[in-house]
Amino acid sequence: MAEKPRRVSHSLLDPLFFPLIPPLYRVLPIPRWFPPEGIIAVGHLGAIAGAFGLALSLRSPWWAALAAGGIAFTHLADMVDGTHARSTGQCRNGGELLDHFVDPLAFSYWAIGLAWSVGLIAWGFAGVIIIYATALLTNIRAKITGEFTMERFGSTETRVLLVIYGIVQAVWAHAVLARWFLMVMVCLGGLTLVVGLVRSVLAVNAGGPEPDVTPWELGDHSGT
Repeated sequence: MAEKPRRVSHSLLDPLFFPLIPPLYRVLPIPRWFPPEGIIAVGHLGAIAGAFGLALSLRSPWWAALAAGGIAFTHLADMVDGTHARSTGQCRNGGELLDHFVDPLAFSYWAIGLAWSVGLIAWGFAGVIIIYATALLTNIRAKITGEFTMERFGSTETRVLLVIYGIVQAVWAHAVLARWFLMVMVCLGGLTLVVGLVRSVLAVNAGGPEPDVTPWELGDHSGT
């Protein structure tokens, strides 16, 4: 069985959130029989609601409030699903795969929703490309080095900014603010990706295993 990569977070905000997870989990009414995959699925519904809220946030403060609430709920689910899996003995590889699969999908919803709200769809597509490039880079680096690394500005920081944005728009909806927020977030994501790419190349060259020099093998195409 392949060894699990270490998980290391350099996030600026995770040290503030991590101590809150155990007491938060204890007060949540989650039945012990409930699968952690179900928490991931319910959290993803929050992500979808948040995306609709972002897309319509300039039409009503209630939509902006939905954006903030949906994204906050998604982060809550993401914080407790692993704790629930470990405390109930339901840790499964499929659950981990599902967790990593839905994260960039949720961020893509939010990028498109935010871009839709101000009619800058091209910026939304740019955001989606950056999101999936970052996810791919993170997973390839983890495969080579055996360490799943979260950068200083990552998913937690992005969610917190989106929640704050939703709250601000609920109080004071402003299209110019929405446009600038979208463009700054996309540019910041692109800059983080470039820095992460350079650091990852240096990291895998310095601390990775011997490069794989084996040739490709052709599979059996005989149909038997």
